[in-house]
Amino acid sequence: MTNAEQVSGPAAAPDAAPEAAPAARRDWAWTRLETPIGPLLLAATREGLAQVAFHADERTTRRALTRLEQFFGGPPLPGIPHLATAAAELTAYFSGELRSFTVPLDWSLSAGFNARVLHALAAGVPYGSVVGYQDLADRVGEPGAARAVGAAMGSNPLPVVVPCHRVVASDGGIGGFGGGLETKRLLLALEGVLPAPLF
Repeated sequence: MTNAEQVSGPAAAPDAAPEAAPAARRDWAWTRLETPIGPLLLAATREGLAQVAFHADERTTRRALTRLEQFFGGPPLPGIPHLATAAAELTAYFSGELRSFTVPLDWSLSAGFNARVLHALAAGVPYGSVVGYQDLADRVGEPGAARAVGAAMGSNPLPVVVPCHRVVASDGGIGGFGGGLETKRLLLALEGVLPAPLF
């Protein structure tokens, strides 16, 4: 349900996203947004956007909402302002009017090495550019961790906004992508990195 990156060979991140729910309940809300790459499920807390999930059909949405209810300690509530901001910014992004997201992010669904890599990606790989797995590993001071970077991309709870689609293979290929390779191609074409599809 979250973005899952595929890199050849076994990949194991030094640590994974937190699985247990926090002790205290946190207010959160969700919506589904229709986009050119299919429906996205967006979930936000009072701290910021917490999750973006691809292919948010009814089954995927139900599974995501069950996990989020467990993680945040209760059902969703209305009136979370970051949700509307995220939806508006993603709509502008897909229409070619936005190159940099400003919605605050809630990083609580990521931790440890994965969070370090995702922060480096969000801060250092702007619209219209790409980075290799190895380069991203070097940027976080872990030069032997290119495969673990792939696993970190797969753990990304905030795809598109935290742009794991901009991470590509060192051999010039586009690498893997949990949203599907066609989705990755469309996002890279939207940003001018790849030619637009002819269909």
